[in-house]
Amino acid sequence: MARFLWVCLGGAVGTGARYLLSMWLLRVAGVGFPWATLTVNVVGSFFLGFLMQAGMNPERPVLHLALTTGVLGGFTTYPTFNYETLRLFQEDAWLTGVVYLGTTVAGCLAAGALGLLSGRLLTGG
Repeated sequence: MARFLWVCLGGAVGTGARYLLSMWLLRVAGVGFPWATLTVNVVGSFFLGFLMQAGMNPERPVLHLALTTGVLGGFTTYPTFNYETLRLFQEDAWLTGVVYLGTTVAGCLAAGALGLLSGRLLTGG
């Protein structure tokens, strides 16, 4: 139960950080390009890669879980997809990596389009 609470606390920190960074970038860069989302995903990918490589500490699994699943999971989930894909490539599982990459991108785009369509049908818009 303690791990769950640490993940929840970390998620709250990550979500708050995403909100603050996004609002600042909207103010600075404007709305013409999704700079906030791009920045959050790139920054999150860097930190997850860093923590997975340098921050793995078996003596502090709760801290690791709170930072990775909690803070970075609340900040963005893209880094997990990024890390898993890179890990497959590092393990020379190229076919699996390419299939995972392609099905994730295509599947998410298709699911998003289906969600938009469903919302339109439901609301008559």
